[in-house]
Amino acid sequence: MKILPSDKKGLIEAAIGKRLCDLVIKNANIVNVFTGEIYIGDIGIYDGFIAHISTSIDNKNTESIKAKKYYDAEGDIVIPGLIDSHIHIESTLMTPKNFAREVIPYGTTTVVTDPHEIANVYGIRGVKYMHDSSEGLPMRQYVLAPSCVPAVLGLENSGAEFFSEEIEELLKLDRVIGLGEVMDFVGVIENSDRMVSILNEAEKRGGFIQGHAPFLSGRVLSSYLCGGATTDHESRTSQEARDKIRNGMYVDARESSISKNVDAIVKGVSGFRYLDNLTLCTDDREADEIIKNGHMNDVVKTAIDSGLDPIDAIRCATLNSAREIGVTNLGGIAPGYVADLVVLDSLHDMKVKAVIFEGKLVAKNGKLITEINDKKFDLETENSVHISNLSLDDFELKAPIENGKAKVNVIKYNSQLSSATEIIEEVVNIKNGTVVLDDNDDLKFVIVINRHGKLDTKSIGLVRGFGINKGAIGSTISHDSHNLTIVYSDINEAFKIAEDLISIGGGISCAVEGEIKEHIQLEVAGLMTNKSASEIAIVAERMKEVLRDMGLTQIKNPLLRIVTLALPVIPEGKMSDLGLINVNKKEIVNIFNK
Repeated sequence: MKILPSDKKGLIEAAIGKRLCDLVIKNANIVNVFTGEIYIGDIGIYDGFIAHISTSIDNKNTESIKAKKYYDAEGDIVIPGLIDSHIHIESTLMTPKNFAREVIPYGTTTVVTDPHEIANVYGIRGVKYMHDSSEGLPMRQYVLAPSCVPAVLGLENSGAEFFSEEIEELLKLDRVIGLGEVMDFVGVIENSDRMVSILNEAEKRGGFIQGHAPFLSGRVLSSYLCGGATTDHESRTSQEARDKIRNGMYVDARESSISKNVDAIVKGVSGFRYLDNLTLCTDDREADEIIKNGHMNDVVKTAIDSGLDPIDAIRCATLNSAREIGVTNLGGIAPGYVADLVVLDSLHDMKVKAVIFEGKLVAKNGKLITEINDKKFDLETENSVHISNLSLDDFELKAPIENGKAKVNVIKYNSQLSSATEIIEEVVNIKNGTVVLDDNDDLKFVIVINRHGKLDTKSIGLVRGFGINKGAIGSTISHDSHNLTIVYSDINEAFKIAEDLISIGGGISCAVEGEIKEHIQLEVAGLMTNKSASEIAIVAERMKEVLRDMGLTQIKNPLLRIVTLALPVIPEGKMSDLGLINVNKKEIVNIFNK
């Protein structure tokens, strides 16, 4: 795939000097991601594309480029615009336009977004909203057709279901360039009808197929790769990254708000001669972290700090990412390439001085200097939390006996730093037909309530090691079906959280000592808000302090602790509105054992 100029004839004439360029960036220390060199030169831009580069490298005579406008880089480093190879914009809590406002000044000019979060709430309409609301922005938001809505069919209920027909429709949209992360790896290796038809549809259209392959290795990984996926952002260890790159897979090294994997991956591939299959991504990075640390510039800096050569790190976040998605004239500084450029103080600190998108200066000294269309969409004001007639009884875990003790299956976390779990058996007390928890134990209830208005499904289970020692937390961000999920020990607090989130149209809420302590309103699909990043950050910081006081002290971003508890593609035990899920076996497990 190639990004085409609107005036190819003019571009050719500008390249050879018959026509003025629109802009020349003078005195730039150009980072050449094709060769690994850095050299002084001038970059001529016409119609949003690079027309010619004038440089004295190899003692050639430097030929001046004439233009309508000039930007003097004064010897600063100039690199290609940064590309996020895998992101869910919804996870920033911002709408596409507010996301653009925040990340462009950090040098991000292209993202590859999989909107499966909003697809699980609004279906095709949600994906079209993400596509249409990102049109005409001073950055490039490529969209992928979500492959797994819900993540695993039959184990959960979301607001929509996608089959090959939905994928076919979405792949017709202008900036939909392929298939979103194929999370149902069990469905792929078992040749389920649904996954086979979806993968075939994507391949028929020639689209890029993004993968999701946590902990896969050996024959299982080979089987998954033969299904068609080519990438993975779920590598957590050095060995995992090495295995996947050795098998021809692209590894999108992730530095999200919850999963910090870049350091381990960089160290794991340090002995490789070629790093063409290594890219960088954020996956899920929230607004407050973007404000504090930056976006893709921060991920590149993390890679450099972890030992990756600076030019290699930049190549991973530019040319490698473009080649991964199959765009042949993006991610480099060369004639015919899109003129997405970032001006830096130095290679190592990745502090951005200016950003050029399609040949236009769009950000300078950390500030956006171009207008963004503030068009409104009906979906942004619709209620998406359709839950009614709840009572306190709904939050009690009913037992098969009246009184005594019972064996139960429990979701167990071994660390606050990981979303991976196991299923263990424990013994609990039963009183008057319901499970009773010990106040001094960290065993908690977890309830998942379908919020999409089509089904009245809900289920209650038990979780150990979640991390809170008092109070309750609830969220309508609950990957990937985004049903209302609450972790609690007191049914009164759980009930109040449910009422609170219903009343504000979704978000994250926490209660302590019977009262709501803080909430973040996410009125757009229960996932995002129309508020700015700075407004989100203020409330998010207050809520983080409450959650740390509740016991979530080890995880860097305690807001994200709850969001993967109902995600049935991360082993081993997860909860859905249908019950306790054994992810590895792809089946619903009874809470009570005989």
